[in-house]
Amino acid sequence: MVASMFKDTKHPWYGEGLHFECVQCGRCCSGPAAGYIWVARQEIQIIADFLKMDAGELRRKFFKRVGFRTSIIEQPVTRDCAFLQQIGGEKRCVIYHVRPKQCRDWPFWSDNLRNADAWNKATQRCCGINRGRFYSFDEIQRIQKSKKWQQDAEQKNGLPKRVAEVYEWLDLQIHRNSDLSGKCETCGRCCDFADFGHHLFVTTPELLYLAANLGDEKVRPMAGDRCPYNTDGRCTIYKYRFAGCRIFCCKGDADFQSEISESAVKRFKSICEEFQIPYRYSDLPSALNTFAGD
Repeated sequence: MVASMFKDTKHPWYGEGLHFECVQCGRCCSGPAAGYIWVARQEIQIIADFLKMDAGELRRKFFKRVGFRTSIIEQPVTRDCAFLQQIGGEKRCVIYHVRPKQCRDWPFWSDNLRNADAWNKATQRCCGINRGRFYSFDEIQRIQKSKKWQQDAEQKNGLPKRVAEVYEWLDLQIHRNSDLSGKCETCGRCCDFADFGHHLFVTTPELLYLAANLGDEKVRPMAGDRCPYNTDGRCTIYKYRFAGCRIFCCKGDADFQSEISESAVKRFKSICEEFQIPYRYSDLPSALNTFAGD
């Protein structure tokens, strides 16, 4: 039955419930419009097990990082989900039985539930809407409340805060041990990695912290040997600089720097576990180029 425009003082317009039955037509997975299908770390492992693939290989082939989250990639021309493939002459989801929760929650997405017109408009794309199984108001509300695939405000705001706390701890340790840490004169020579013979490694939380403060679009790829954020010998992201930048000083004690680096890495690993994001420890060129390339 097509949704009506009735009013309800206690419930939204769908207070009497809705009907939906997935017929696996694949239309909600198809282009031409671009979009995102957010997946959690546990879902990636489940999909990897189902496809009998290594989780790392699966990530590289089918997923991409988008800021704080991971999304399934799309076919470059059709913009179809990468898992929507031709089977027996028809497009079918090859991971349907282990598809991410965002897929399972369709069509009970916020945009479709905005009002009855939006719900009925969705029927033009999905022939499973307004047919089959009945979903009560309470069931729909439970789906809405359990949408873990949506960007979590706690992660968006909490992760940068936790990284900032690590940086504050680092700055304090360096200040307290100034006899070992050395005094950096901010000459910028170490930012030219090839000329200085220096490597800078960064972790996933640090890169996300930078993106959160600058904006994803301002995370620059690194084309040459010099840090792209060093302009005319001056660091343009000094406030948000990485742990390695804070720790390294050409006049400092190498053992002290190594010890404090290990402590910082442990803290960043803990942040990854807390927010369920993959931990990576990569050289700066690889980290920036991968992020900017996504």
